Amino acid sequence: MSIKHPRAALAGIGMAVGISVLSAIGAGAQETAPAPATPAAPAQAAPDPATVVATVNGQTITQADLALAEADLDQQFAQLPPEQRRAAALSAVIEIRLLASEAQAKGLDKDPEFERRMAFLQQRALHSAVIDSEVSSKITDEAIRKRYDTEMSNTPPVNEVKARHILVKTKEEADAIIKQLDTGGDFEKLANENTTDPSGKATGGDLGYFGPGQMVPEFEKAAFALDVGAYTKQPVQSQFGFHVIKVEDKRAQQPPAFDQVKDQIRSLLLRENYFALVKSLRDTAKVDIADPALKTTVEQMEKQQ
Repeated sequence: MSIKHPRAALAGIGMAVGISVLSAIGAGAQETAPAPATPAAPAQAAPDPATVVATVNGQTITQADLALAEADLDQQFAQLPPEQRRAAALSAVIEIRLLASEAQAKGLDKDPEFERRMAFLQQRALHSAVIDSEVSSKITDEAIRKRYDTEMSNTPPVNEVKARHILVKTKEEADAIIKQLDTGGDFEKLANENTTDPSGKATGGDLGYFGPGQMVPEFEKAAFALDVGAYTKQPVQSQFGFHVIKVEDKRAQQPPAFDQVKDQIRSLLLRENYFALVKSLRDTAKVDIADPALKTTVEQMEKQQ
């Protein structure tokens, strides 16, 4: 059971950076934008394309070939110990070379379906290359920080409250608890003894701090209307039952630290820059879709990007 509003699951990521920023990140997660960029790893020397690590029927496999295979097959080797990954990658490359030579010997590389597949794979590789050169490389730490600062300055201050509650099934039970509070009853003790909210039975009904949109509407309205130290004089009904609420503190909600959201902002900028590039190319391209229904669906999807 949780009295938090269903949308509140998104709030833990740092509401103040912009609800607009985080919403945009979430909205793009299932679209066709490139995957979020991972934080840059420490710079390492590029694999040497002249260093031979093996030969297969006279064809060389270099350090650069092996590094490419390791990167491309990384998920397959993820469970292997580090010392075995390079050996597994080399074994895979040897198998690929042998089977590729066998395919060429049988003329499979001339098959029309194979040629179509190769053309598509080349286009995908070029697609990735232009993203690296025209999108990802332009997203600098300075650009991320600038976007963070902009969102912080454009985000209006949001207040939040710290509250406790006692949840019971009936109004009569809630009224009885309020009467005990009116005569000096201890809120935390009453919460531990009476609340039906499992998370509050050992914490005196403590809910911590929460901001707008994180609780069900009836609960939120009542909590934000209370002064610090006050409790509700009438039970508050929600879909979960009847609440008695006490507010212990109010404060301005603290924005998330830059380090907490910088990867999310990087993803947002990556998405925005990617779609901006795609739009600029689509605007000058001649694209005809023969199937009217398919054309309509594609256009509807593009409007949502």
